[in-house]
Amino acid sequence: MIKCNLRILMAEHKVDDISQLMKMSGLSRNSINKLYKEEDISSIKIDTLIKLCNVFKCNLSTLIDYIPAD
Repeated sequence: MIKCNLRILMAEHKVDDISQLMKMSGLSRNSINKLYKEEDISSIKIDTLIKLCNVFKCNLSTLIDYIPAD
């Protein structure tokens, strides 16, 4: 399972809403919503990850976690 920590990063960086993150990242609302609302992600574009890591000045491992299946 891939878990996205977008909600946590937004809170830590005081990004109040998805509209604000859209302006900061250049990503579409749909791209952000998918990562914001779903903890278990089946696919993510590399470009999306790069843009979010740039916004939050973080490593990929901060943005997403891999949780092995039991």
